[in-house]
Amino acid sequence: MQNQVEQNADSLSRRDFVRSAALLSTALVGGTACSPALAAETKLRKRISYFRNGEIYVTQIGQPEGKPLTTGHMDFKPSWSQTEDLLVCFRRTKDDPDTLKWKNAIFIIKADGADFHLLSDGTRTDFNPTWARDGKNTPIWNRKNDATGGYFVMRGNVGGKPGQETALTDERIHTWVHSCLADGRMLVNCVHPTLGRGVFLLSRSNGKSHYQRIDCELSAKGELHRASISPSEKKICFEFMPGFKFTEPGHTLYIADFDAEKHTIANLQPIANQEGKQNWYAYPRWIDGDAAVVYHLDNSGEGQLYVYDVEEESTIRVSTRANADYRYPHGEAAPC
Repeated sequence: MQNQVEQNADSLSRRDFVRSAALLSTALVGGTACSPALAAETKLRKRISYFRNGEIYVTQIGQPEGKPLTTGHMDFKPSWSQTEDLLVCFRRTKDDPDTLKWKNAIFIIKADGADFHLLSDGTRTDFNPTWARDGKNTPIWNRKNDATGGYFVMRGNVGGKPGQETALTDERIHTWVHSCLADGRMLVNCVHPTLGRGVFLLSRSNGKSHYQRIDCELSAKGELHRASISPSEKKICFEFMPGFKFTEPGHTLYIADFDAEKHTIANLQPIANQEGKQNWYAYPRWIDGDAAVVYHLDNSGEGQLYVYDVEEESTIRVSTRANADYRYPHGEAAPC
């Protein structure tokens, strides 16, 4: 599979590079070779955004960090816009041992740290913002309905202010947005009053929401979480949680074929934690087109970042400080 990364990767082929990285490996995670720092040898040239110790960073994959974009707060889950190098994130404004009781503010900042502005005021439970892929760079996120405990989907605008955000879905119907398509549809988890529980493609027309159920063999066994549709919209990666009562550790990470017209997720391939170990494998995101997935793994109270190469079926560690807490990686110009 040829791509810009390979063209820039000196004289190493994809296979040669992975073998070289394995020789430099200093750790094993789940039986796969991991390198603590790829430095200049990395074939993945694009940048990623991520959380490290509560601050937001942007770094070329495998390189040591420079200065954080944000500091002095607990800022989470950056998502990179398709154009204009914007990150949408959330900032915790009220802590609680129960994550579902946090209060958070949605904000936007440029990948160079400029033009920080809030989209929500931090008095609501707002989680996991991402971007529409329809060319308009519309930030969307999930807001808790305090009366029901469910969630609904919100929309803001770049340059917007708190109080200007609007609801996209009915507050009474639990709907959690994961990822978007170029045609405007959104991939959501939903507990629908007539269609039931499942994964759906959600579209909007004439002020109404329309749900198309996604067929996936895992849907009857548990829930798909934190899904990311690839840039080509032909692949998907996600966490799978057995059962229907949410627990954080023990999820298995998958990649699969995605068909937006047939409404299917098929040819599932586990890429991490197939055994269901009670560690925090989370937030898989596509990078380098459809060629690789980045995710975080926390098995010691401090998360690290890993990249899974689809063609080579190999995993390497790309975070550079073993004693720091890395989470929520996201690829450059690749909204969920």
